[in-house]
Amino acid sequence: MNKVNRGGLEGIVAGQTRLSTVGIDGVGLTYLGYSIEDLAAHAGFEEVAYLLLYGELPNANEFASFINRLKMKRGVPASLKTVLEQLPASSHPMDVLRTGCSALGALEPELQFEDQYRAAERLLSCMPSILVYWYQFQNSGRRIDVELDSETIAEHFLQMLQGHPPSELHRRALDVGLILYAEHEFNASTFTARIVASTLSDFHSAITAGIGALRGPLHGGANEAAMELIERFQDPETAEASLLEMLARKEKIMGFGHRVYKKCDPRSDIIQVWSRRLCEAEGEQHLYDVSERIEKVMRREKKMFPNLDFYSASAFQCLGIPTPMFTPLFVLSRITGWAAHIFEQRADNRLIRPSADYIGPTLRDWLPMDQRCILEQ
Repeated sequence: MNKVNRGGLEGIVAGQTRLSTVGIDGVGLTYLGYSIEDLAAHAGFEEVAYLLLYGELPNANEFASFINRLKMKRGVPASLKTVLEQLPASSHPMDVLRTGCSALGALEPELQFEDQYRAAERLLSCMPSILVYWYQFQNSGRRIDVELDSETIAEHFLQMLQGHPPSELHRRALDVGLILYAEHEFNASTFTARIVASTLSDFHSAITAGIGALRGPLHGGANEAAMELIERFQDPETAEASLLEMLARKEKIMGFGHRVYKKCDPRSDIIQVWSRRLCEAEGEQHLYDVSERIEKVMRREKKMFPNLDFYSASAFQCLGIPTPMFTPLFVLSRITGWAAHIFEQRADNRLIRPSADYIGPTLRDWLPMDQRCILEQ
């Protein structure tokens, strides 16, 4: 009998990729050979997006052309704006992105696989517009101009959201956050996108499926849950006392631990620095202090380390981003990783179709209805 893996395919190698390494020696993360530390310190998100989509860092001419293409593709079709205006304010922003991506696939379909780069750049550029257009219309009744002349995706998003250009601190902080979320090997949403791509389905269907997988709280949403936890406490002492009570009740604390990393999440150390800077700059030091105390308690009591989502919560809060938009920010970044995996899957495709060990009843004889036992209610 085949050995059955009951741990969500943990430890099972399901394919090959050249895009990223996750958890080497329990801690490392690279994108196409570049360490996440170097990318976060020296690159902009658009450079990282180009690296993932095209396989190499751009030279000056390639980068200028890429930026210009992205700036030209920020617009939202009028018919899609109509769809967005019909989605209620109570919709989760993840549902808005899922709907927007699917609708755009109908309005601007990928007619052949050679269109995939165009489709990827279009989604990367306009998904922030889709999200913020819906948000502003439903919360203020305004039909905002999304075709701004902002240089970067981070700047574009924050300017649409807040109505003015962001400070350099805010722009760069979000830029780093997008870099950290861009790619992460065969995680649940990426693997979902690859499965859809393996059927030779279209690009938008694969991305929509990835969004649907990230919608689940066991994959995305930990940064939102972390913020809801942090906001409960006014000071570190109250946070520690309450957290100990929660642990005694065996409640799950979101934002800690990771399926692949065994020692630490290297992305967490990077975003923690930005969380501290932002909390200090915005007069929200208590958010950082509470977060830091929660981390210390989790390390002491559970031997668990924070993952990227935990300190992202306080960082995004200081940027003035509504909590329900935290996971959608994940999407706006991870489109690059999903797209790169779709390209890779298509380049050497085989339908992804695993097997299962059957554990149901043995072969049974068919019985006419009048001979079947009546089940007790």
